[in-house]
Amino acid sequence: MRADRLLSILLSLQNRGKLTTNELAKELEVTGRTIHRDMEALNAAGIPIVAERGKSGGWRLLEQYRTNLTGLKANELKSLLISPSFQLLSDLGLKKDWHEARQKILASIPSTLQKNSHDIWNRVHVDTTARRQSPEFLNFATSHLG
Repeated sequence: MRADRLLSILLSLQNRGKLTTNELAKELEVTGRTIHRDMEALNAAGIPIVAERGKSGGWRLLEQYRTNLTGLKANELKSLLISPSFQLLSDLGLKKDWHEARQKILASIPSTLQKNSHDIWNRVHVDTTARRQSPEFLNFATSHLG
């Protein structure tokens, strides 16, 4: 849906700074031309987006612009309560919702705390694919904990 994509672009730019058309197109699974149309729509809506050309160019929001989008969807909230195992989120069909919820949370954090938040989110990883518990171990643990 276009409205969701426009919000995703806005939150991505707000959280990550400058992004290229190709980066946004790949992330949102659309063409570069669609990103250009979306940027025109955001600009027409009064969002101060700046296009920088050249080798280190890209799209960014005008300095000091912040949005206050904070409404979480039900699936986004569920995805936050689940371990951040990308395989588990994918299996449950919540990977995209988790990503969108994360963007909203990061957007609502004051800029002074954002770097620490990015570091925490990017350094913690739960690997749920390592091994499965044997039925014997589960029976043993249940009988001794219960």
